[in-house]
Amino acid sequence: MAIIINKDIFTIQTKNSTYQMKVDHYGVLLHTYYGEKTDNSDKSLLYYQADRGFSGNPYAVGKADRTYSLDSLSQEYSGFGVGDYRITAVRAQNADGSQAVEWKYMGYQLEKGKYAIPGLPAVYASQEQAETLIIQLKDTTTGLEATLYYGVLEQCDIITRTVKITNQGKTDVILQKAASLQLDWEYGDFSLISFYGRHSMEMNLQKEKIHHGVQSIGSVRGISSHQYNPFVMVCEKNTTETMGSCYGFSFLYSGEFLIEVEKDQIDRTRLLCGIHSDNFQWTLQAQKSLWLPEVILTHSQQGMSQVSKNMHTVIREHVCRGVWKNKRRPILINNWEATYFKFTGDMLVKIAKEAAKLGIELFVMDDGWFGKREDDNTGLGDWTSNEKKLGCTLKELSQKIISQGIQFGIWIEPEGISEDSDLYRAHPEWVVKIPNRKPCLSRNQFVLDFSRKDVQDYMIKTISNIIKESSASYIKWDFNRAICDKFTNALTADRQGEFSHRYVLGLYRVLEQLNNDFPEVLLEGCGGGGGRFDAGMLYYTPQIWGSDNTDAIERLSIQYGASFGYPVSVMGSHISAVPNHQTGRITPLSTRACIAMAGTFGYELDIAALTAEQKQEMKHQIAVFQKYYSLIQFGDYYRLSSPLEGTCTIWEFADPQGKEALISAVYHHVQANSVPVRAKVYGLKDDAMYQLSLQDYGEKQPEKLPYGFCSGELISGAALKQVGFVIPSAVNGFQAWQIYIKEK
Repeated sequence: MAIIINKDIFTIQTKNSTYQMKVDHYGVLLHTYYGEKTDNSDKSLLYYQADRGFSGNPYAVGKADRTYSLDSLSQEYSGFGVGDYRITAVRAQNADGSQAVEWKYMGYQLEKGKYAIPGLPAVYASQEQAETLIIQLKDTTTGLEATLYYGVLEQCDIITRTVKITNQGKTDVILQKAASLQLDWEYGDFSLISFYGRHSMEMNLQKEKIHHGVQSIGSVRGISSHQYNPFVMVCEKNTTETMGSCYGFSFLYSGEFLIEVEKDQIDRTRLLCGIHSDNFQWTLQAQKSLWLPEVILTHSQQGMSQVSKNMHTVIREHVCRGVWKNKRRPILINNWEATYFKFTGDMLVKIAKEAAKLGIELFVMDDGWFGKREDDNTGLGDWTSNEKKLGCTLKELSQKIISQGIQFGIWIEPEGISEDSDLYRAHPEWVVKIPNRKPCLSRNQFVLDFSRKDVQDYMIKTISNIIKESSASYIKWDFNRAICDKFTNALTADRQGEFSHRYVLGLYRVLEQLNNDFPEVLLEGCGGGGGRFDAGMLYYTPQIWGSDNTDAIERLSIQYGASFGYPVSVMGSHISAVPNHQTGRITPLSTRACIAMAGTFGYELDIAALTAEQKQEMKHQIAVFQKYYSLIQFGDYYRLSSPLEGTCTIWEFADPQGKEALISAVYHHVQANSVPVRAKVYGLKDDAMYQLSLQDYGEKQPEKLPYGFCSGELISGAALKQVGFVIPSAVNGFQAWQIYIKEK
């Protein structure tokens, strides 16, 4: 049993972790422990309380105990304005104008299975795989209630958190902040690991010591953003990939978010995660509720790698849904970097024909096929095919391509609209803009107001028609700007703070309907690359285009950062032409293939510009990826070295049963008289014997393998883990090697 209740102590046990709460004698729900698995005893007995100057005491305590203060207690879910001066989970304006929320414990429920959240993405599981704990808190003065939900996937080492806020009073309450998660630590010397970036350079790892004061990351851009990702880790001092206490937090939300940490005056640490409060204000009418987005939590005592593995498993198996959850994804080619806007239907058919000969399974037509779309200044929103440009109807073009023995896919950007478009001229009221102000342009486009039901209904109908007409088996859903000018004429002036969240709810409604109506169609999310790369989107689109930066060496760090919180099976990654269109860098075709294989794998180049030898190499790459597909997409992922240091980036896919592994190594910095690069292999069986072999990608092989490589010889799993082997040296700049390891 994963949830154990002993009087007023709630203990959640997963396979390797323990989470505990306790109701104290004043009705406050305390957080007492989360970490390495331990027993069910009351951890609060081990904590120390003292009189802290200027930390006030609740009136109910009286003069008896000055050591009891909300300002110095580890709480499960805190309220603003009643004596806790730290960052707090909920702030509300009451009918009398006050801003005070004081939570008291009211009761609990236990349920089999995993709760769901109306209109929002959430981890799902069978009745046998999960349990749910529900705890009720209430402000007895105002009638505001907080229902805390804990989903427990014991075998996955996963706990999920969400909150439903309900107004049981008689007057409106205005929520000004409502976090989905609060986690307090009584002690610990922690670092916060987050992932920052910009367009075409996402998921840069940042590790900073949690110091006294408040640190935060977040987005006020309407999307989760390129700038900060809604996944973070909190690690104790000296934690490594394989050792030390580490926590992971993933926010299942595709809009504005805020993750805050505060180390207080007595070295306690608090983390909050939820919708960003800067652009949030929600009028909660009497007897109405607001569900908050979900957060996934996991803990490991075996370092960052195990936290990543837990996150990968829960996203693959309990977030991604539908036909494409575990189905093999098609190897695709996208025409964007081959043609940009300058193409005809005949050109696209030719690309598809050549691609099919090489074993590519899906052709994707990118931007420029609709309206009067010859550049990014016009036509967005007019989702009818440009028959003059294509030379035929969309249906006729798709059938020509499908007849080549390849599937057809199509790019759309439903949330964007050009000022120069028929849709804008017909419905200017559908654009997100502030009255009496000109809206901000970005990429010369505006944003459609997805908070409006009529816009949602229009887009469901429009996209459905595109899918039916084109027989598309794949849709790439892009969004190439952030949202500002946040205002909707569908809400009154006093409720404009609800816009950003209602926008995301509208987006989710459209995506959910399309998933229901077209379950066989593979949806890929995209926000100018990684601008909306989050677990919430993965509930609707089981893969996301990782970055508009297709340079192989830059992709090393982007995909490295993403791997901390997301499995490779959700990362769109393509082989592009050289010199690369973003950086001008030239890398071997084999290196580009190796790096793209740490994702869903595809191509984005002009096949006509390739030599016969290169085309043959592509056929070989496709065969290799198909050979190792299950190992790459569903194997355990290990980061063996970092692209941020040293000379060689190394990663591993290991069979969960320890029967085989695939090591990929890319030299990102070649040196003269270089020192040996050694890889230690994880996930194998210590007492089993393995054979190593180099994979051939058409590049020149080393004349002599380095000492310690053991090619063809048998070596134990224990030796591979404890000693490792030497990666062959670089034959040329940006050399890549793949080493296959198989049990004998």
